[in-house]
Amino acid sequence: MTPFNPPGFTTAPTRFLFFTGKGGVGKTSLSTATAIALADAGQRVLLVSTDAASNLDDMLGITLSNQPVDVPGVPGLSVINIDPDAAAEAYRLRVLAQLDSNATETERHTVREQLSGACTTEIAAFDEFAALLAGEGDGARYDHVVFDTAPTGHTLRLLSLPKAWSGFLADNDRGASCLGPHSGLKMQEARFNAALQALSDPALTTVVLVTRPDPRPMQEAARTAEELRSLGLANQRLAINGVFHASDPNDPIAQAIEALGREAMATMPDTLAQLPRDEVPLRAFDTVGLPALRALLGASVRPEPVEGLAGFGQAQAERKASLPAEPLSRMADELAAKGHGLIMVMGKGGVGKTTIAAALAVGLVQRGHSVHLTTTDPAAHVADTLNGSLEGLKVGRIDPKAETEAYIAKIMASKGKDLDEQGRALLLEDLQSPCTEEVAVFHAFSRVVNTARSAFVVLDTAPTGHSLLLMDATGAYHRQMTQQYETKADGSSASGLHIVTPLMRLQDASITHVVIVTLPETTPVTQAAALQDDLRRAHIEPWAWVINKSIAASGTSDPLLRARLEGERTQTQRIADGLAKRTFVLPWLAQPPVGVEALGTLVAVGAKGLS
Repeated sequence: MTPFNPPGFTTAPTRFLFFTGKGGVGKTSLSTATAIALADAGQRVLLVSTDAASNLDDMLGITLSNQPVDVPGVPGLSVINIDPDAAAEAYRLRVLAQLDSNATETERHTVREQLSGACTTEIAAFDEFAALLAGEGDGARYDHVVFDTAPTGHTLRLLSLPKAWSGFLADNDRGASCLGPHSGLKMQEARFNAALQALSDPALTTVVLVTRPDPRPMQEAARTAEELRSLGLANQRLAINGVFHASDPNDPIAQAIEALGREAMATMPDTLAQLPRDEVPLRAFDTVGLPALRALLGASVRPEPVEGLAGFGQAQAERKASLPAEPLSRMADELAAKGHGLIMVMGKGGVGKTTIAAALAVGLVQRGHSVHLTTTDPAAHVADTLNGSLEGLKVGRIDPKAETEAYIAKIMASKGKDLDEQGRALLLEDLQSPCTEEVAVFHAFSRVVNTARSAFVVLDTAPTGHSLLLMDATGAYHRQMTQQYETKADGSSASGLHIVTPLMRLQDASITHVVIVTLPETTPVTQAAALQDDLRRAHIEPWAWVINKSIAASGTSDPLLRARLEGERTQTQRIADGLAKRTFVLPWLAQPPVGVEALGTLVAVGAKGLS
C-alpha cells in the first residue's frame, strides 16, 4: 500500500495558493482542508471563495459574507466569499462618489444604468480579488491567502483579467460605456498591475491543479496548466484527489474503479506528469464539518470513523430511502413527443451534465428529430463526449472568443458605419474592453433560446456559478426591455410591439425543460437544491432531477464504497422527501459512456429505483 505523505502545498506553501480544476474534483475540500491545516500550524489564513455557487458555508457551518468571517474551532482562519452582487453595488457607489458635486440626478441615474450590466458585476468581483493579491485592505493581515476558485473555465477568465485590464487601461484615457466613467477603472490601474505582478511571482503564488484519477479531468487540468503558464503563472503543483485502492478482490465494481484510476495516472498528459504531485486517497466520509476536513489530509488510507461523525448516516441506513426513479428513455420519449423545445441541463461542475445532455440529444435524434446540441461552458467537452457524428445532430458551442469577434464586427458595421476615422478608432478601443465578452456571450445565448421555438435545442450549461451569472444577465436584459417598452403582463407594450425576452422563454414550461443533474453526495445535492431555489425565484420551474453515478445502483460490496453508501442514502432521502418532482437515476458505470453508441445505450436504459 502506498504510504500517504502530507501534500507539498501544506508543508511548503507560498503566500497565495490557488486551487483550480474541473468542477467536482474536490477543489473546495482540498483548499478548505489546507487552510485549516495552515491555521492549525499557527498561521493567519484567509480562505477566499471566487465561486458564485460556493458551498463553503455548508462545509464549515458558517454564514458566508463579503467581509472576513472567523471560523469557530479554527483560531487564525477567516473566510470571505467574493459575492458578485455585493461587489457590484460597492463598485457602483465608489464610481458615483467620483462624480462632480454639481452632477444632476439625471446624470447620476444615467451612470447607474451604465453600471447595471453583467460586465460591471465581473469587473467589481475582479476588483475585490485584485485587492487581495495587491496586499490591500483585509488581505494584508494574513500570512496566507487560499483561493477556492470556480470551475476551470470561469477561473481562467478570472486569472486572465489582470493582464487583460492592465493592457486595456495602459493607453486608454477615455470612458468605457458599460463601466461608467473611465476614472472608475483608471483609479484601479495600479491595483491591477500589482495583482498581475503577484500572480506571476513564483515566490508568492502557487497554483494547485486539482484533478481526479480520471482521463477527462486530467486532460482539462493539462490544458489549464498550459493556459496559466502562458499567463505567467508557472509555479504549479498537481493534486490527484480521490485515489482509490480496492480492498475486496471479488468486487468487480471496486476493481474497475481502481483499474481506471491506475490507467488514468499512468497515461496522464506529459504537462501534468512533469509537475510535483500529491495524491489524496478517497475517503469513506463526505468532507462536511471540521472533523472530516481535518481528517481529509490525514495519513490513513483505510475507511475510518471520524471523531464527531460517528453516527454519520447510520439513522439513514436503518431507514431505507425509497426513491421512485424513471429511466432516461422515458424522459427522451416525453421530450420527443413535444416536437421542439429547449432542454437545459444544469448543475454543479463534475456531476455529469455533459454526458446527460449528449445522451438526451442522441436519444431525441434516435426518435426522429433534428437536434442542436450546444454548450455555454468555457471548458466545453461536448465533442469529446460524443466522439463521433450522427445524422440529424448538430453540435455547437458558444465560444466566447468567436462570439466576441462577431459582436465587435457587428457593432462596428452598425454604430460605427457613419463615424469618421477617429470615431471608429475610439469605438473599437471601447469594444476591446474585456467586459465585451460577457455581452457577446449573452447575445449568443439569446439566439440559442430563440431557436427552440421551432426545433430541439439541448443546452449543456456551464457549472452552476457561471450559469447563474448568465441568468443574471438574462434577467437584467429582461428588466431593461420591459422598462424601455413599458411591457404589460401579456407581453404587449404601449408602442404596440409584442416583447418576448429570453427570460420569458425560459419561464415558458411549454418551451423550456430544465434538468438538474447531481451526484448522491452532500455538496452536489445542496447546490442542486440552491440552484432550484434560484431558478424558482426567476419563475423558472425545474422539470426533473437526474442522480448520476449512484453506488447503490451499482451493487458494490467494497467496505470503503459501502461506507460511502451511508452518505448516499442520506442524500437520496433528501431528494425523496420532496426536492425533486421527478427523478431519474443512473448507476456508476465501470466504463464511462463516451461515443454516440454508448450514449444511445445510456438513454435507452435506466434504474428501477433506489432502496
